[in-house]
Amino acid sequence: MMDGEQDKKKDLGRRQSKKDRTATALAWEALRLFSTQGYEETSVEQIAEAANVSRRTLFRYFSGKGDIILAWTSDMTQAFNDAIASASPDASLQDMVLLALLPVVRRITANREYAYALVQLLEHEPALRSVSLQKYEEWEEALAKALMDRLPPTDMPSLAARLIARTAIATYRTAVDEWMKTEGRTDLEHILRRAFTFHPLLWMEDSPLSLG
Repeated sequence: MMDGEQDKKKDLGRRQSKKDRTATALAWEALRLFSTQGYEETSVEQIAEAANVSRRTLFRYFSGKGDIILAWTSDMTQAFNDAIASASPDASLQDMVLLALLPVVRRITANREYAYALVQLLEHEPALRSVSLQKYEEWEEALAKALMDRLPPTDMPSLAARLIARTAIATYRTAVDEWMKTEGRTDLEHILRRAFTFHPLLWMEDSPLSLG
Protein backbone atom coordinates (compact mmCIF):
# COMPACT_ATOMS: atom_id res chain seq x y z
CA MET A 1 0.00 0.00 0.00
CA MET A 2 2.82 2.35 0.91
CA ASP A 3 4.58 1.61 -2.38
CA GLY A 4 1.39 2.43 -4.29
CA GLU A 5 1.01 5.77 -2.53
CA GLN A 6 4.64 6.64 -3.18
CA ASP A 7 4.24 5.78 -6.85
CA LYS A 8 1.19 8.03 -7.06
CA LYS A 9 3.10 10.88 -5.45
CA LYS A 10 6.01 10.42 -7.85
CA ASP A 11 3.64 10.34 -10.80
CA LEU A 12 1.93 13.53 -9.62
CA GLY A 13 5.32 15.14 -9.13
CA ARG A 14 6.41 14.24 -12.66
CA ARG A 15 3.18 15.57 -14.15
CA GLN A 16 3.45 18.80 -12.17
CA SER A 17 7.05 19.20 -13.26
CA LYS A 18 6.03 18.75 -16.89
CA LYS A 19 3.25 21.32 -16.46
CA ASP A 20 5.67 23.78 -14.93
CA ARG A 21 8.12 23.30 -17.80
CA THR A 22 5.37 23.80 -20.37
CA ALA A 23 4.11 26.97 -18.68
CA THR A 24 7.65 28.34 -18.45
CA ALA A 25 8.35 27.54 -22.10
CA LEU A 26 5.14 29.25 -23.19
CA ALA A 27 5.90 32.33 -21.09
CA TRP A 28 9.47 32.72 -22.34
CA GLU A 29 8.54 32.16 -25.98
CA ALA A 30 5.74 34.71 -25.65
CA LEU A 31 8.05 37.27 -24.06
CA ARG A 32 10.67 36.63 -26.73
CA LEU A 33 8.14 37.18 -29.50
CA PHE A 34 6.64 40.24 -27.81
CA SER A 35 10.10 41.79 -27.51
CA THR A 36 11.16 41.08 -31.09
CA GLN A 37 8.01 41.71 -33.10
CA GLY A 38 5.64 43.58 -30.75
CA TYR A 39 2.74 42.68 -28.50
CA GLU A 40 -0.12 43.41 -30.87
CA GLU A 41 1.71 41.76 -33.77
CA THR A 42 2.20 38.48 -31.90
CA SER A 43 -0.58 35.91 -32.13
CA VAL A 44 -1.49 33.14 -29.73
CA GLU A 45 -0.83 30.67 -32.56
CA GLN A 46 2.73 31.94 -32.97
CA ILE A 47 3.41 31.55 -29.26
CA ALA A 48 2.07 28.01 -29.22
CA GLU A 49 4.08 27.07 -32.30
CA ALA A 50 7.28 28.54 -30.85
CA ALA A 51 6.78 26.49 -27.66
CA ASN A 52 5.95 23.34 -29.68
CA VAL A 53 2.47 22.95 -28.23
CA SER A 54 -1.03 23.31 -29.60
CA ARG A 55 -3.17 26.42 -29.30
CA ARG A 56 -5.51 24.39 -27.11
CA THR A 57 -2.65 23.50 -24.77
CA LEU A 58 -1.68 27.15 -24.44
CA PHE A 59 -5.18 28.00 -23.26
CA ARG A 60 -4.89 25.41 -20.52
CA TYR A 61 -2.21 27.57 -18.96
CA PHE A 62 -3.08 31.11 -20.00
CA SER A 63 -6.34 32.76 -20.97
CA GLY A 64 -4.56 34.92 -23.56
CA LYS A 65 -1.55 37.11 -24.28
CA GLY A 66 -2.38 39.52 -21.50
CA ASP A 67 -2.42 36.71 -18.97
CA ILE A 68 1.16 35.81 -19.91
CA ILE A 69 2.31 39.38 -19.25
CA LEU A 70 0.36 39.38 -16.00
CA ALA A 71 2.08 36.16 -14.92
CA TRP A 72 5.48 37.72 -15.64
CA THR A 73 4.73 40.84 -13.62
CA SER A 74 3.25 38.67 -10.85
CA ASP A 75 6.57 36.83 -10.65
CA MET A 76 8.34 40.17 -10.19
CA THR A 77 5.87 41.18 -7.49
CA GLN A 78 6.41 37.86 -5.71
CA ALA A 79 10.17 38.39 -5.80
CA PHE A 80 9.65 41.88 -4.38
CA ASN A 81 7.40 40.61 -1.58
CA ASP A 82 9.75 37.73 -0.76
CA ALA A 83 12.66 40.16 -0.43
CA ILE A 84 10.67 42.36 1.94
CA ALA A 85 9.64 39.36 4.04
CA SER A 86 13.21 38.09 4.32
CA ALA A 87 14.74 41.45 5.23
CA SER A 88 16.58 41.43 8.53
CA PRO A 89 14.74 43.21 11.36
CA ASP A 90 17.96 45.14 11.93
CA ALA A 91 18.19 46.36 8.33
CA SER A 92 17.98 50.10 7.86
CA LEU A 93 15.17 51.65 5.88
CA GLN A 94 17.66 52.34 3.11
CA ASP A 95 18.78 48.73 2.92
CA MET A 96 15.31 47.24 3.12
CA VAL A 97 13.88 49.43 0.38
CA LEU A 98 16.81 48.91 -1.97
CA LEU A 99 17.17 45.19 -1.33
CA ALA A 100 13.47 44.69 -2.01
CA LEU A 101 13.97 46.06 -5.51
CA LEU A 102 17.21 44.30 -6.44
CA PRO A 103 15.58 40.88 -7.08
CA VAL A 104 13.15 42.63 -9.44
CA VAL A 105 16.04 44.22 -11.33
CA ARG A 106 17.85 40.90 -11.60
CA ARG A 107 14.71 39.19 -12.85
CA ILE A 108 14.19 41.87 -15.48
CA THR A 109 17.74 41.64 -16.75
CA ALA A 110 18.07 37.84 -16.48
CA ASN A 111 18.00 37.64 -20.27
CA ARG A 112 19.85 40.68 -21.57
CA GLU A 113 19.12 39.72 -25.17
CA TYR A 114 15.64 41.19 -24.97
CA ALA A 115 15.23 42.60 -21.46
CA TYR A 116 15.18 46.16 -22.74
CA ALA A 117 12.51 45.41 -25.34
CA LEU A 118 10.33 43.72 -22.73
CA VAL A 119 10.51 46.61 -20.29
CA GLN A 120 9.86 49.09 -23.06
CA LEU A 121 6.84 47.04 -24.09
CA LEU A 122 5.47 46.87 -20.56
CA GLU A 123 6.01 50.55 -19.85
CA HIS A 124 4.79 52.01 -23.14
CA GLU A 125 2.40 49.57 -24.81
CA PRO A 126 -1.09 51.11 -24.33
CA ALA A 127 -2.72 47.70 -24.01
CA LEU A 128 -0.38 46.84 -21.10
CA ARG A 129 -0.26 50.17 -19.32
CA SER A 130 -2.86 49.18 -16.74
CA VAL A 131 -0.88 46.03 -15.89
CA SER A 132 2.23 48.12 -15.23
CA LEU A 133 0.37 50.63 -13.06
CA GLN A 134 -1.29 47.85 -11.06
CA LYS A 135 2.12 46.31 -10.42
CA TYR A 136 3.51 49.56 -9.03
CA GLU A 137 0.46 50.08 -6.84
CA GLU A 138 0.91 46.61 -5.35
CA TRP A 139 4.58 47.32 -4.67
CA GLU A 140 3.79 50.60 -2.95
CA GLU A 141 1.18 48.95 -0.76
CA ALA A 142 3.45 46.07 0.26
CA LEU A 143 6.39 48.37 0.96
CA ALA A 144 4.33 50.84 2.98
CA LYS A 145 2.94 48.03 5.11
CA ALA A 146 6.42 46.67 5.82
CA LEU A 147 7.79 50.11 6.65
CA MET A 148 5.16 50.81 9.30
CA ASP A 149 6.99 48.67 11.87
CA ARG A 150 10.42 50.04 11.00
CA LEU A 151 9.88 53.77 11.09
CA PRO A 152 11.25 55.95 13.88
CA PRO A 153 8.51 57.34 16.15
CA THR A 154 6.28 59.80 14.33
CA ASP A 155 2.78 61.17 14.89
CA MET A 156 1.68 60.09 11.39
CA PRO A 157 3.24 56.66 10.73
CA SER A 158 0.87 55.75 7.89
CA LEU A 159 1.60 58.98 6.03
CA ALA A 160 5.34 58.57 6.51
CA ALA A 161 5.32 54.93 5.37
CA ARG A 162 3.24 55.64 2.28
CA LEU A 163 5.35 58.66 1.38
CA ILE A 164 8.57 56.67 1.59
CA ALA A 165 7.05 53.78 -0.36
CA ARG A 166 5.71 56.01 -3.10
CA THR A 167 8.95 57.95 -3.52
CA ALA A 168 10.94 54.70 -3.44
CA ILE A 169 8.91 53.23 -6.30
CA ALA A 170 9.15 56.54 -8.15
CA THR A 171 12.92 56.36 -7.73
CA TYR A 172 12.92 52.85 -9.15
CA ARG A 173 10.79 53.93 -12.12
CA THR A 174 13.12 56.86 -12.77
CA ALA A 175 16.10 54.51 -12.75
CA VAL A 176 14.33 52.28 -15.26
CA ASP A 177 13.59 55.31 -17.44
CA GLU A 178 17.27 56.26 -17.36
CA TRP A 179 18.26 52.70 -18.24
CA MET A 180 15.85 52.70 -21.16
CA LYS A 181 17.45 55.87 -22.54
CA THR A 182 20.60 53.79 -23.04
CA GLU A 183 18.51 51.06 -24.73
CA GLY A 184 19.47 48.65 -21.97
CA ARG A 185 23.20 48.89 -22.60
CA THR A 186 24.06 50.10 -19.10
CA ASP A 187 23.83 48.21 -15.81
CA LEU A 188 20.34 48.73 -14.38
CA GLU A 189 21.39 47.70 -10.88
CA HIS A 190 24.15 50.33 -10.88
CA ILE A 191 21.69 53.01 -12.03
CA LEU A 192 19.21 51.98 -9.33
CA ARG A 193 21.82 52.14 -6.59
CA ARG A 194 22.97 55.52 -7.85
CA ALA A 195 19.39 56.79 -8.04
CA PHE A 196 18.76 55.82 -4.45
CA THR A 197 21.64 57.97 -3.24
CA PHE A 198 19.40 60.89 -4.20
CA HIS A 199 16.30 59.58 -2.40
CA PRO A 200 15.22 62.65 -0.40
CA LEU A 201 13.59 60.93 2.57
CA LEU A 202 16.05 58.14 3.20
CA TRP A 203 19.41 59.76 2.61
CA MET A 204 19.14 63.34 3.83
CA GLU A 205 20.84 63.55 7.21
CA ASP A 206 18.40 66.17 8.48
CA SER A 207 15.30 64.33 7.28
CA PRO A 208 12.72 63.79 10.05
CA LEU A 209 12.61 60.16 8.96
CA SER A 210 16.35 59.64 9.04
CA LEU A 211 17.56 56.79 11.21
CA GLY A 212 20.82 58.53 11.86
